[in-house]
Amino acid sequence: MIDALGSPSSLLLVGGTSDIAVATARRYLQERPLRVVVAARDTPRRAAVADELTAAGAAVEVVDFDADDAGSPERVVAAAAAGGDIDVAVVAFGQLGDQDALATDPAAAAALGQVNYVAPVVVGTVLANRMRSQGHGAIVALSSVAGERARRSNYVYGSTKAGVDAFYSGLADSLVGTGVSVLVVRPGFVRSKMTEGLPEAPLSTTPEAVAEAIVTGVRKGRHTVWVPGAMRFVMSGLRHTPRAVFRRLPF
Repeated sequence: MIDALGSPSSLLLVGGTSDIAVATARRYLQERPLRVVVAARDTPRRAAVADELTAAGAAVEVVDFDADDAGSPERVVAAAAAGGDIDVAVVAFGQLGDQDALATDPAAAAALGQVNYVAPVVVGTVLANRMRSQGHGAIVALSSVAGERARRSNYVYGSTKAGVDAFYSGLADSLVGTGVSVLVVRPGFVRSKMTEGLPEAPLSTTPEAVAEAIVTGVRKGRHTVWVPGAMRFVMSGLRHTPRAVFRRLPF
């Protein structure tokens, strides 16, 4: 259960090797020891994350998760729930993809859609079912400002994030009154292993800053957070920019 101060006793990281997921676990561990379920592919990175979080005071469990496997979300949530209630679940997996390849390769576009949209929808549905039955819980979905308005430089990725954002926003409304909440997180450019080698965008942020926003957002019962907060106003302006101007912007 989440205690009176808003700290959970259990945390499920779906896409548990992402820098934001790990930073979120570390941020919660600053408040109290907790059970952390790391759901990810069986890789050296997963083992390293498990060791890191164990050293930080977590009781770590590892579970196999594969976004390309339709049955994987059910198995992950069942395994996590076998150890007790799931207080907070962070849905943090996804890929950027190569826009040049995505623009011409239907198979690549379909694969990105599976990982970035279809799998998160299935995960969210399974999590909602579980949390409804336990009567409480918080689902944190990592969206992106890229989903606010698709840009020519990453419109396939942006469209998947727009879909994820819409799904989890609607899921949040459907869960009102059940004891379950949903937080949609819209970061800008995050300096992480996912963006390594890419030119840094204005108002870039860090996994630690996103984690802080997640912890605060869950505690305050927010539905949406922008990281950094100024991105909300930037994207509001871009969303209303005339299309003829928007498509000529240098990004």
